Amino acid sequence: MKSIRALIVVGCLASGVAFAQEGGYPVKTIRIVVSAAAGGVTDILGRALAQQFSDRWRQPAVVENRAGGSNVIGAEHVARSAPDGYTLLLTAEATFVINPSLYSKLPYDPVKDFAPITGLVRINQALVANPALPVKDMRELIALAKAKPGELSYGSFGTGSSGHVNMEQLQTLARVRFNHVPYKGATPALTDVAAGHLTMMFISVGSAVPQWRAGKVKWLAVGSSKRLPQYPEIPTIAESGLPGFEATSWFGLFATGGTPPEVVAKLNAETLRVFSDPAFRQRYLDPQLFEPIATSPQQFAEFIRAESHKWSKVLREANVKLN
Repeated sequence: MKSIRALIVVGCLASGVAFAQEGGYPVKTIRIVVSAAAGGVTDILGRALAQQFSDRWRQPAVVENRAGGSNVIGAEHVARSAPDGYTLLLTAEATFVINPSLYSKLPYDPVKDFAPITGLVRINQALVANPALPVKDMRELIALAKAKPGELSYGSFGTGSSGHVNMEQLQTLARVRFNHVPYKGATPALTDVAAGHLTMMFISVGSAVPQWRAGKVKWLAVGSSKRLPQYPEIPTIAESGLPGFEATSWFGLFATGGTPPEVVAKLNAETLRVFSDPAFRQRYLDPQLFEPIATSPQQFAEFIRAESHKWSKVLREANVKLN
């Protein structure tokens, strides 16, 4: 009789484990590791998504900020975590499509150590300059740069950041060179552009607009593929002499490599539901002009491969390399 009871208990426990692994996810706290400091785009997205997960699944979802090292610190932590879907990474494109070309060695494998869940948002970048710069558009900026090689400066929010590599791409296509001044964040760089300590920079449209409206910076062009409907008077860089050029940044959600496909699928489905919700978009995306790019894991993985090919070529041609 005791052996029969033992078998029943074992059978119930096995069923419970199978339920937790398959249909029961999540059964405990989900940690969303954000590879940036609190207050930035990744942090805002992470906290908004964590709240949605908590409300939907009635399990805690929390944000853990692990900033530093061009997103390497947060990525390494998730790469070494258990592949069970309870530790996720929310990060910018640099982690997967720029760092592998920028660094000779990384503490994680961008392909094997992660399971792409979905893209989240794309951000178009604005090219802004100090108001005293004697140009009114991209063509005049390029002409001035060719007349004064190496005299114009630009700021970025770190070596390898989108603000840096997008400018490297611009310089290669326009055949000009600027002086790069990396900062630890976009805000201090933008402050120095407004103060005249820097000539220009790429920054998200949402961050540029308040300074532009206040007359503190000059908005020369936008890096989107076509003019923004909210600001139709601002030309794209592509139409200003550099056809095909885009200056954007994107953010995505990842699990640890080896996470069960059914768990990845559940995380993907819930994230797609969140990002298709008009109330969520109106509150978190539209005010910052964030463009949703939520797709299937397979589509996201293919997008990453294409982006990796693009940026490895840009960085190779610009001869940008660290360690």
